[in-house]
Order: sequence, then structure tokens, then C-alpha cells
Amino acid sequence: MIPYIISRLLQSIIVILGVLLLVFFIVNLTGDPIRIMLPPEANQEDVERLRVQMGLDKPLPEQFIRFLGGAARGDFGESLRYRGQPALSQVTQRFPATLGLAAATLVWSLPAALLLGTIAAVRRNSFIDNLATVTALLGQSLPSFWLGLMLILTFAVQLGLLPSSGYGGPQHVVLPAFTLGAFFTARNTRLVRSGMSEVLEQDYIRTARAKGLGERIVLVRHAVKNMAIPVVTIVGLDIGQLLGGAVVTETVFAWPGIGRLAIDSILNRDFPVLEADVFFIALAFVGINLFIDICYTWLDPRVRVR
Repeated sequence: MIPYIISRLLQSIIVILGVLLLVFFIVNLTGDPIRIMLPPEANQEDVERLRVQMGLDKPLPEQFIRFLGGAARGDFGESLRYRGQPALSQVTQRFPATLGLAAATLVWSLPAALLLGTIAAVRRNSFIDNLATVTALLGQSLPSFWLGLMLILTFAVQLGLLPSSGYGGPQHVVLPAFTLGAFFTARNTRLVRSGMSEVLEQDYIRTARAKGLGERIVLVRHAVKNMAIPVVTIVGLDIGQLLGGAVVTETVFAWPGIGRLAIDSILNRDFPVLEADVFFIALAFVGINLFIDICYTWLDPRVRVR
């Protein structure tokens, strides 16, 4: 188990380094940040002086080494939009909003997917199975921005039951959490149904039933754990995506999370904040997937370093 974890940890470090390399060079290809920091009337001498002060006159490889050193310390420089404020602090200030939205989404979408998928697998070709399948197809087909707008028009504008946007009390999280969770619930329902249907046809399930075990015991003790690995994989990716910020949903509902911060940083060409945001999102993805890889060793002891 320990060699497996060490291997996955090394792979995670390589992934983070690759993300930092990509974001650094892509950001540097989008434009000159010096022109953003100085007023339009600044002359070329002022531009060159600030460029030297910030070390942007150095070759790109040397700038990247400095960038890596700063990233290792959590120092991405100061925000170009919010002068005097560290770039990483802008991300950490927005993260609680994203975390709250992710938690609210998972609280309802994951149990719903497990319940619907299991019922559909146990009662295959029944009305419930067909209804769950159609609902899952619709949930995956509807664009999140369209669903979000329809929910706003229905529950905020016409009925006046919920706020249309913003960040505040529990009522503010209902619409964005449902919008986000609709896709995850639909896809995971299909995945659970497929995995559970395959497991229920295995010989050890027939043996368990032949011994006189109740259907609930057969499902909980034997079926669920054996179909859990693909589900855990997808759920891990979902959590990473949620913690990385749901860009479209956060924009539609004006939710002040790190996904919307990334869009604002791109529009304002706030490169330090964008780099810190992407680095934070990469850490969320890699950290969650590393945890999921460790969970594999518990779900299936046969998992070893490949």
C-alpha cells in the first residue's frame, strides 16, 4: 500500500508542475501586464523601468524558475486589479463560497444518484427504471446555464420564492446547488445503475441469496462495495470540479466563488490572481484524486502499483 501511495504522490507533484508550466507560458502569451499596471499616458521609459523592477525583462525560463519558487511559498505577487493585496489571498477569500456551494450540491446529488441508480438496477425494465433513465438523460442533456436561467425565471422572478443571485443565507444556495447537482445526479444515476446491474448478475450475489440473506443485506454487504470503485472515481472528479469552481453556474447566479474569480481575472487580465486561482484549482483536483486513489486500496486490496 505504501509504495502505491508514494507512486501516486509523485505523479501528483508532476501534474502540478505541468499545470504551473502551462499556466505560466499561456498567461505570458496573452499580453503585457506592465501596460495594465501603468496609466495610458505612461511613456516607454516608465514601462521599461517597471519591467526591470518586476523582473519581467529576464528570459522566460528564468522568470519561470522564479515563478516556481514563489508558488512553492504561496507567493504569486500582488493583484493587478486590487493593488496591494496578495493574489493568493483573493483566491482564499473566495474559496469558502465555492466550498459551501460544493457541499450543498453533494449533500443532495450523491444520495439521490445512489438511491435512484440502485432502485433502477434492482427493478430493471420497470416503470421506475424507465423513469430514472429518462430523467438521467434529460439531466445530462440540459445545459447548466439554461437550467439556471429557467430556475431563476420560475422560482425567483415569477414565484418570488428564492433569490435570483448573490451570496448570503441558505436560501441563496438552493438554485445554484440544484443547477450544479442536476448534471452530476443524472450521470451518476446511470453509472450506479450500470455498475449495480452488472454486480447483481455475479455468482457470489446468487450464492448470497441462496443462503437466505435478505435483499437489503445482499445489496449493502456485497453489491454496493463491489460496484463502488467506478462510482468513487467519478465522484472524486465531481468533487474536484466543484472545489475548482463551477464557472458557468457561479457566473449565472453571481456566486462569489473561485470559478467566477477566474473569469473576472481573465477579463481584467489580472495575471497574478489568475495564476494563483489555477494553481489552487489544480491542488484541489490533485488532492481529491490522490485521496480517491488511497480509497481504492481499501475498496479493493488487489490494487497495486501499475
